[in-house]
Amino acid sequence: MTTPFDAPDWRGMSQQDIDLGLNNGVAVAGSFDMAARWERLSAEMRARYPQHLDLRYGPRERNRIDFLKAADGGPTLVFIHGGYWQTRAKEVFSLVAEGPMAHGINVALFGYTLAPDATLDEIVAEIHKGLDFLTGQLPALGGDPKRIVVSGWSAGGHLTAMALSHPQVKAGMAISGIYDLEPIRHSYLNVKLGLDEAASRRNSPMMQAGGPMKPLSLVAGSAELPLLRQQTADFAGHRAKYGLPVTYEEIPGANHFTIMDQLVSPKGRITTLVRQLFERVAE
Repeated sequence: MTTPFDAPDWRGMSQQDIDLGLNNGVAVAGSFDMAARWERLSAEMRARYPQHLDLRYGPRERNRIDFLKAADGGPTLVFIHGGYWQTRAKEVFSLVAEGPMAHGINVALFGYTLAPDATLDEIVAEIHKGLDFLTGQLPALGGDPKRIVVSGWSAGGHLTAMALSHPQVKAGMAISGIYDLEPIRHSYLNVKLGLDEAASRRNSPMMQAGGPMKPLSLVAGSAELPLLRQQTADFAGHRAKYGLPVTYEEIPGANHFTIMDQLVSPKGRITTLVRQLFERVAE
């Protein structure tokens, strides 16, 4: 659980280098085409499971949940999309349900208001409100409200860590997340986020003393940007320091986009880690 050897200290980097060090779209060739493929496959997935789409949990436009049912009474994986809290949507990520659903795991995809229309405090609050709603609705939807694991990619990895404190969440699976917002605050991404130091500290799991005593699996790709690999490695070390249950691994050769294949595939490594989390919390 050490910092990757090639990860620089962002505090000594220029503004331009920090911006490039966080820009996955520039770093990954073909990322636009990958996201377009996700969207196509997700549309197919939604067409296959149209029964419980766009369940409204709040008053704002994006306060909606798609629930894709694999098994009556089955456990539920909540998935929170990424996009640095300011782009993308739940509809792009329905394909990630393929892997878990092959093992009888229901999947609930969360939407949330994007910055700058919502502050990060408000976005975190929306995720908790969505969890409140889902927990109440699961019996009617055919899921087990006592078996919820939350997951997310990129900014969704951050929101996964922030959602771990919800009383109904049993464990977390965070993929390529952001856990210290200070580099974000000093980058181009803060134009829309508008974080000040206090908001950054409130919403940075790395800046909290301790954390929820719940299992958390952390993954990143070995081919990801060094600053992002560092975020995951450092957060794993942070949780270990406080004696909190955590596992950490890098997916060999995976970048910020191809890592998602490991959740889409029923045999993918992240799908396996999700299954292991459900097994663990069932004990």
